[in-house]
Amino acid sequence: MRTVGSEQKKVVRVGLIGYGYAGRTFHAPLIQAVPGMALSVVGSSKGDALRTVLPDSRICAVDEVATSEDVDLVVIASPNESHYPLALAALRAGKDVVVDKPFTVTLEQARSLRKVAEEEKRLLSVFHNRRWESETLAVKDVLQSGVLGKVTHFECHMDRFRPNVRKRWREDPGPGAGLWFDLGPHLIDLSLYLFGMPHSVSGSFAVLRDGGETDDWAHIQLFYDHMRIVLHASLLVSGGGPRSVLHGTKGSWAKWGPDVQEDQLKAGISPNDPGFGVDPSPCFLFNGETGVKTETASPRGNQLGYYAAVRDAILSGRPLPVTARDAVATMAILEASFQSGAEGKVLPIPLTDQERSEWSVAP
Repeated sequence: MRTVGSEQKKVVRVGLIGYGYAGRTFHAPLIQAVPGMALSVVGSSKGDALRTVLPDSRICAVDEVATSEDVDLVVIASPNESHYPLALAALRAGKDVVVDKPFTVTLEQARSLRKVAEEEKRLLSVFHNRRWESETLAVKDVLQSGVLGKVTHFECHMDRFRPNVRKRWREDPGPGAGLWFDLGPHLIDLSLYLFGMPHSVSGSFAVLRDGGETDDWAHIQLFYDHMRIVLHASLLVSGGGPRSVLHGTKGSWAKWGPDVQEDQLKAGISPNDPGFGVDPSPCFLFNGETGVKTETASPRGNQLGYYAAVRDAILSGRPLPVTARDAVATMAILEASFQSGAEGKVLPIPLTDQERSEWSVAP
């Protein structure tokens, strides 16, 4: 950290690796909008082209960020396969680290990074920003209200309509590629955040688009003792049904329409704008006995909450918003879901006894 001005204000100096879609759309604007954070360094192959876009940041090669003296926190928003080596280098260099999802491309790598972070006494987190979306906040509110009674079923979709296969690393065969590696970490983390650890998982995957080489359809079930979760992602859904659904002993609840923050960030709207995160899509509550449908407003989403909490963890010792425990668990379920799809059977979650004990208390 460095101090600024006569007030000796502490600032977390951030080094961002990668200025592609994730770095440009999410990380850079959110970091720049959080008081007490400064986007000091950006590591990118774009070089000179970024100097006019980011005049207050030093632009350098990707491999220079981890060892930069003017960086406290390294944020990794590069292609999936590079997450592990870049995070490892940053931790060994004494930096705190945030990794964009997926955390790594294997469970072994996830465990390795957690171990190194503990050895180096550094903070390590993964950018599961969907916890701060209106949809997630709405689900959490309904669960806490108890209005549905005992919840027995949660279903969440991340569907898109992209019928044409594009030439890019996410759709080319290789480690960390495909739709489920892209969207699965979001959906899995959301399930863990809201309901805790399942005991087993089943997965089914397909390549349904002409010319596709990686999965573009995924259907996952998470098994709990007294409930089931269905997670679904597809690139051939236009319009579609509700994004999130809850069913319980007293009724049901549903929300249509995606969170607006991604589109707002792409449009250049500041996260500090009064209208940022305001979701016009309502939620619907269905009374099980009467069938009466009640419409309610969606809460305002605000992904600034993630980086504000990371700042507070670094400067004030507060808890991280998403921990290495969460990252390892998400990778365990992701890996098991792929194995389940390949073997065609339900599989247990591959956690150690110690890792499972960390989830003994419900969220």
